[in-house]
Amino acid sequence: MRSKTEDLEILLAVADHGGFSAAANALDIQVAKVSRAVARLEQEHACSLFTRTTRKVSLTYEGERFIMAIRSAMEQIAGAEFALTEQKTRPSGRLRLDAASPFVLHQLVPLVKPFKAAYPDIELELVSSDSIIDLIEKRTDLAIRIGALTDSGLHASLLGRSQLHMVASPNYLQAHGTPNSVEELAQHDIIGFSDITSLNTLPTTPPIQLTMNLKASSGETVRQLCLAGNGIALLSNFMVSKDIKEGNLVSLLSGSINTPNPREQVNAVYYKHTALASRIEAFLTFIKSRLDL
Repeated sequence: MRSKTEDLEILLAVADHGGFSAAANALDIQVAKVSRAVARLEQEHACSLFTRTTRKVSLTYEGERFIMAIRSAMEQIAGAEFALTEQKTRPSGRLRLDAASPFVLHQLVPLVKPFKAAYPDIELELVSSDSIIDLIEKRTDLAIRIGALTDSGLHASLLGRSQLHMVASPNYLQAHGTPNSVEELAQHDIIGFSDITSLNTLPTTPPIQLTMNLKASSGETVRQLCLAGNGIALLSNFMVSKDIKEGNLVSLLSGSINTPNPREQVNAVYYKHTALASRIEAFLTFIKSRLDL
């Protein structure tokens, strides 16, 4: 029997995926069922919730307000159902997760074994990607993203903040000296990112665009280059805190870097699928208190 909640879930899927066919694929139902659900809601509320063209489906003003109103309520219901069912059954099935290589290596890999012990029925699949991917296109359920978010169509859960450090190896500093101001960085070898140029901006007042002497596409490669004495790099605490504690890297100019700043944000992002909710909730709840950001 059809329920009003089911129609609302289908409506959210259309809004999140940008189309009736995409929503049907995500929910594994027929497109006709999606169309009927939206039509019922539009008839009930006597307004158009979507503007439809041959190429695109977008929310109307009324649709946007309606989506905002119901999303929070639906998430509260999903959370309550998860808390109730978690007492009786364990989440199961595949959970495909994407994150930048350094985050996978330094934060997630140490948590995989205890997570599998806690949730043996979840089939965890880790994908290392140093660029922003399309979750639907890559058939990915959940992504960890560092920095400010730009995709408003995704649900975001803030995992915390990871402070930035200008770091260099002791060998590099012994050979080239230690910079005492951000201005002195111009006299040093700087290692930066080749693909995402915004990561080469030092968050000072005003921000400084660093000039790179050496670039890499992967944050982990930048870290390894820095450890090997190739220069100074701007990296997140979650990937260099152990290096700093062990003396393999030295944190520089800490008082010059603004904090908090947008690049410190660590978010989990995903489309809100009822079928995936228990796996996502289980994973996020497990890692939140265990991450070393």
